[in-house]
Amino acid sequence: MQWFYISALMMTLTAIIHSVAGERRLVGPALAGQQGIFANAQSRKVLRGAWHLTSAYMVLTAAVMIWPDTDHWLKALVASVWLVIGLVSLLSTRGKHVGWPTLTLAGFTGWAGTLG
Repeated sequence: MQWFYISALMMTLTAIIHSVAGERRLVGPALAGQQGIFANAQSRKVLRGAWHLTSAYMVLTAAVMIWPDTDHWLKALVASVWLVIGLVSLLSTRGKHVGWPTLTLAGFTGWAGTLG
């Protein structure tokens, strides 16, 4: 059971990093230029909303990992997605993506919980 709590913690930490660092380093600067598609106010709102909605879904998956009576197959599925995303982030950015460690650890610890 403790593996699931560690997994949920990593997922929540990833969500916070995603929201805060993403806003500062990616979303904010991209939208500040107001060029191309970002010249449209609605497009800027949609992108910012979608970015932070992704963070909210990360927290939702954390809740799935610690919710009482959640089937192990669902926890394994959530953990698998996190693990794959973490490894793809690691490999595709050659370790430069800031989130790959917590993404991968969230998936790994979630899997450890389903196996133990």
